[in-house]
Amino acid sequence: MKHALITGITGQDGSYLAEFLLDKPDYVVHGLVRRASSFNRKRIDHITAGAQTHDRFHLHYADLSDASSLSTVVQKIKPDEIYNLGAQSHVRISFDQPIYTADTVGLGTLRLLEATRNLSQEKLVKFYQASSSEMFGSAPPPQGLETPFHPRSPYACAKLYAHWQTINYREAYNLFACTGILFNHESPRRGESFVTRKITLSAARIKEGLQDKLYLGNIEASRDWGFAGDYVRAMWMMLQQPKPDDYVIAMDETHTVREFLDIAFGMLDLDYKKYVEFDPKYMRPSEVDILHGDSSKTRRILGWKPEVDFKGLVKMMVEHDHELARREKHALAFPND
Repeated sequence: MKHALITGITGQDGSYLAEFLLDKPDYVVHGLVRRASSFNRKRIDHITAGAQTHDRFHLHYADLSDASSLSTVVQKIKPDEIYNLGAQSHVRISFDQPIYTADTVGLGTLRLLEATRNLSQEKLVKFYQASSSEMFGSAPPPQGLETPFHPRSPYACAKLYAHWQTINYREAYNLFACTGILFNHESPRRGESFVTRKITLSAARIKEGLQDKLYLGNIEASRDWGFAGDYVRAMWMMLQQPKPDDYVIAMDETHTVREFLDIAFGMLDLDYKKYVEFDPKYMRPSEVDILHGDSSKTRRILGWKPEVDFKGLVKMMVEHDHELARREKHALAFPND
């Protein structure tokens, strides 16, 4: 049995990756969770409830800000694969919490790399680092492995630090360490403060009469959007290669926030122009206008290709959130049900 350790397992990517690995009969999945006064594990509740995974799914308390806890868990599990997906991942919030972001995203990766390096003296450990397209920032598109980085947020700067530390550990210590520069990837499990999920949830609530307006920042920003379930598959494929390397994961196409709005509201027979208003508080101090990936190397070497296209992604999210809105409306109308 292979043992895989996932940081950020309660997040969007972590939950999809856990499912993906557990679908394989030869994996035991371990996830890191932080101690908190309340649980935030709804994305993995269905996994923990599944009787068939009880012997192959384990959660451990540790924190990316605490080197000791990371080292203890890594030495206890002695994983074959480590997927570092944990982060303060909201770009806009990173401007409000730059030090916390730098600590968890940047130094947190370094702490985990050190724990991995120590274990690698005993056995082969494969390490995946979740790098971000935000590292490209204002670099001209299309953005690939040869594109110079120009980060435009505390989050992007922290991710770039973690990215280069991962490469440095690979070169300095011969660590099997891969970086995957993932462009925007979404799903029904995306956090509700992220623009795509904010759009689909608001559209659904407006359709059901639960909300009147949606307030957004720059709707002309262009992003390369894919489905998170497709992207976690690429993470795993990287670690199955004979040699570690760096890859870009993207759809290789861009769409504006305005396009996303038009499609999402249109699927509910709504005109977004009647409901969407601008709010400057959602603007970043330094904007990233366009992110457009070049994943040609990934498709050629890994044989990876996405299964869900852009419209399919929006449809998936709208249908999920419309069902949530219907349930919310029913609960308000019949509180005793």
